[in-house]
Amino acid sequence: QPLAVEVLDHLEQLALVDFRDAEGIERLRKAIQFADQLHEVNTDGVEPMDSVLEDRCLYLREDDVTEGNCVSELLKNAREKVEEYFVAPPGNIPLPKLEERETFLQCS
Repeated sequence: QPLAVEVLDHLEQLALVDFRDAEGIERLRKAIQFADQLHEVNTDGVEPMDSVLEDRCLYLREDDVTEGNCVSELLKNAREKVEEYFVAPPGNIPLPKLEERETFLQCS
């Protein structure tokens, strides 16, 4: 089943992934086929859960600061940073225009 260019564009924007090549599109098709299996599961009468541990309380740990003042040390791990923030995802490339993707999809 062919993917609409608009759907592809929306997924790229959400995932910040470039599906421009045939391998990326095939990987996306396989993921969609895998996820479609969920439609076969009968969930009639099953109430939604907000936790897998509904019968137990989840106790949060105390938020005690044991170390600190290590911003510059942590930022040394960043490939790219702006001021005191990590830039994510690293190496993100600009996505092609819709017209360019339409041409690619017609050829694949």
